[in-house]
Amino acid sequence: MPQFVQQVQPPLEYIPSAYSPLLIRLAHAALPLLLRFRTRPWLTAGITQIQVDQAKTLVPLLQQFQAGQMRLLLAFRHVEVEDPLLGLYLLSRAVPRAARQQGIRLQRPLHTHFLYERGMPLWAGDWMGWFLSHIGGTPVRRGRRPDWKGLKEARQLLVNGELPMTVAPEGATNGHSERLGPFEPGVAQMGFWAVEDLAAAARPEAVVILPIGIRYSYVKPNWRRLDQLMTRLEADSGLSPQPIQPGDVLPEKVFSPRLMRLGEHLLGRMEQFYGRYSATKPATTAELDFTERLQLLLDNALQTAESYFHLPPTGTIVDRCRRLEEAGWTDIYREDLPNLEQLSPLDRGLADWVAQEASLRLLHMRLVECFVAVDGTYIPAKPTFERFAETTLLISDMLARIRGDKLPRRPRLGNRRAQITVGEPISVTERWPAYRTNRRSARAAVQTLTQDLQTALEQMIDPASGG
Repeated sequence: MPQFVQQVQPPLEYIPSAYSPLLIRLAHAALPLLLRFRTRPWLTAGITQIQVDQAKTLVPLLQQFQAGQMRLLLAFRHVEVEDPLLGLYLLSRAVPRAARQQGIRLQRPLHTHFLYERGMPLWAGDWMGWFLSHIGGTPVRRGRRPDWKGLKEARQLLVNGELPMTVAPEGATNGHSERLGPFEPGVAQMGFWAVEDLAAAARPEAVVILPIGIRYSYVKPNWRRLDQLMTRLEADSGLSPQPIQPGDVLPEKVFSPRLMRLGEHLLGRMEQFYGRYSATKPATTAELDFTERLQLLLDNALQTAESYFHLPPTGTIVDRCRRLEEAGWTDIYREDLPNLEQLSPLDRGLADWVAQEASLRLLHMRLVECFVAVDGTYIPAKPTFERFAETTLLISDMLARIRGDKLPRRPRLGNRRAQITVGEPISVTERWPAYRTNRRSARAAVQTLTQDLQTALEQMIDPASGG
C-alpha cells in the first residue's frame, strides 16, 4: 500500500482470476526485455544470465497433469520481486527445451495459476491487479485469518483448474538469496485440501508438490557501485562517508567494518527513537549482541503499532506483521462504510483521521518487514559481494521508508545471474492416511510436510549443509 494514506478508502474489492492465454503469450514474447531492463522504479531487473538445473524433472509432471493424472503445486522460493519473471522463463524457455530433448510434446502456453498478496495493486497501481488477474493470479489477504474467499478460489483452481498452481511458502520476499524466510503452512495445507476434495469426488489424480529454488548473484562484483551506494547511505544517516581508497585491494575487508559501523549507527538511532517517541519503552540493550539488539528493536517497533490497535504481542514476527496489516486495512479500507459519498463532512473527516492514524502506525510494521531475516551472522559467515549487496539494499529500503519515498527507485548494483533449481517431487497423496486420522494428526502432517519442503529448499541453497 502507499507509504501514507491521507483519506479513508472504499472497501477492497476481490479480484477474480481471469486467465488469458493471449496475454501470457505476449508476456513470454516480452520476457527478454522484462528481464534485462527496468520497467518500474521498484524493479532492479538486469538479469542477463539464467541457469536452470533439472528442468527435465518438471516435464513428465506437466505431461501427467495435462493428461489428467495429477494435480501439481509448484512451491517457489520468493527472494525478490523479480522472481515471477524467472517462473515465466522456466515455463516458456527451459521446460519446452527439456521436453524437446525428451521427445515429449506439451500443450502450450505453459503457465500456472498463482497466489499473490492483495496489497500489490495498492502500491503498484490498479493496472497490476488487472494484469495479475489476467495471467492467472488469485489474491489473498495475508492478515485475514483465514481469507476464505481467496483460499476458496485457490482451492478450486488447484483441484479443477486447467493449469497447475504456484505458491511461495515463504509468503513474502526477504531479500536473501542464501537464507530462507519464515515458512508458512499454507502450501502443505492446500496440498492436503486438494487430496481431500479429490477423494470426495472419487477422482484418482495424485497430488504432488514440487519445490523450486531461486538464487541470485552478480555477473561481476561491482565494488565501486556498492561503494557509491554505501557512501550515500552513510551521508543520509548522518555519518561521515568512508569511501574505498585506491590502495584498498580487498574491498570485502573494508566493507565489513564499514557496514557494521552503519548498522550499529542505525540501530542506535532507532533505539533512541523508540525510547523517546514510542508508547512502548524498549528494554535495556546492555550486554546484548547486534542480533539480540535488532530483534529487541523489531519487537518494540511492532509493539508500538500493536498498542494502538489493541493487539496482543504474540506469535512470530511474521504473524504479528500480518495481524497488524489486517488491522490497519480494516481502518483504511472501510467495509463498514460502503458508500463514502453519503457521509456527512463530519463523519468523512473523522474517517479520514482514523485512516491516517492507521496508516502511520503501519509504517512501524513496514520497517520491521525490511529486516525480518536480518541478523549479525549472515555476512561474517560468508563475506561475499552478494551478501554485502543484499544487506546494503535492505538498509536502502529502510531509509526510503523513513523518508516517505513513494515507489522508491531501488539501486541497481550491476547485471545479475539467476539460478533456478527444480527439486524432487513430494507426494501429498502418500501422506493422506496420516493426515485424515484426526485433527491432531492433520496438524502434525501439515507440520511435517512443511518442514520437508523447507529442508528441500534449504538443500538447494547449500547441498552440503542443507542451510
